[in-house]
Amino acid sequence: MTGVTQLGYLGASVRDLAAWEQFASDVLGMELSERGDDGTLFLRMDEQHYRIALHPGDDDDLAYLGWRVVDDEALTEIAARLQAAGVSIVAGSADEAAARRVEGLITFRDPSGIATEVFYGPRVDYDRPFTSPRAIAGFVTGEQGLGHAVIRVDDQDESLRFYRNLLGFRISDYIQRPGTPSGMVFLHCNPRHHSLALQQMPPSRPKRMWHWMLQTKSIDDVGTTFDVCQERGLHSTTLGRHTNDHMVSFYIRTPSGFEVEYGWGAREVDDAVWQVQRHVTGTIWGHRRTPVPAATT
Repeated sequence: MTGVTQLGYLGASVRDLAAWEQFASDVLGMELSERGDDGTLFLRMDEQHYRIALHPGDDDDLAYLGWRVVDDEALTEIAARLQAAGVSIVAGSADEAAARRVEGLITFRDPSGIATEVFYGPRVDYDRPFTSPRAIAGFVTGEQGLGHAVIRVDDQDESLRFYRNLLGFRISDYIQRPGTPSGMVFLHCNPRHHSLALQQMPPSRPKRMWHWMLQTKSIDDVGTTFDVCQERGLHSTTLGRHTNDHMVSFYIRTPSGFEVEYGWGAREVDDAVWQVQRHVTGTIWGHRRTPVPAATT
C-alpha cells in the first residue's frame, strides 16, 4: 500500500512571533528562511526551504501537519483511498501549493478534526546551505523528515485506524503506565522510530500539540542547548533517555506553551525484523519535570 514517507512540515498558529523568532534562532538553532507578507516565519533546518511555519494567530497550537509522498501518482492514490473511506478532501489550488512551497497537495481533517495535508515536491534550496545561528552540527532529516509530532486526539483507536489504514503508518510500540486508562501509540513511516505519536486527549490538556521533536547530529548539541536553556531560565525537563526510541533528550517549553523535544541518538526501525512492544514507562532515566534554575544576571 502506498503511504506517506515522512513528516515534511508542520504549521503552528502563535501569538508572539517576535518571541518565537528569538526562541527558534537562539535556542533551537533553526534558521529563518523567509518572512511571509502576513508575518509568517518559515524556519529551516536543512536544505528544504522550510520545515516549520509559524503563522500569526491566537491559538498557540498546532495549525496543520504536512505528510510527504514520493510523487503525484502516490498523492492521487492516497486521495482516492481517503475518498473511498468517506473522508472529505480538497485538492490544493496552484496558489495553495505555492504558499506551501510544494508542487501539489491535498487537504483534509483527521478523525479529531486536525488539519492534515499530504503533498509532494517540496522546494529545496541546495544553493543556500542551511546555516544555523548557533554553532551546532545540524539536524537529522533526509528520508526521516523533520522529526516527530506528538498530538492529542479525541479517540485513540479511531485515529490509529485512520493513520494506519489510510495513510500507511506502521505501529512501532506502545507506552501505557499501569493503572492509567489510556497510553500512547507510536507510529513510523520510515526508519525514524516514530514520526507520529497519538495520545487520547485529556480534558485538562486542550491543546492538540503536545510537542514536536528535533534530532541533532551530535549529543554535544543537546548538551549545549540544555546549557542555554538553564542560562535563560527556560522551563524544561532534565536530560533523559526514552525506553522506546532510546533518544537522549530534554523538553523545552515554547513561547506558545507546548513543548519541543531536543534530542540525539534515537534507534531506527527495520520493518523486516522490528517487533512491537508495550512499555510501562516512557523513560529509562531522567526527564524529570523540574524547572531549571533561574537565569543569572
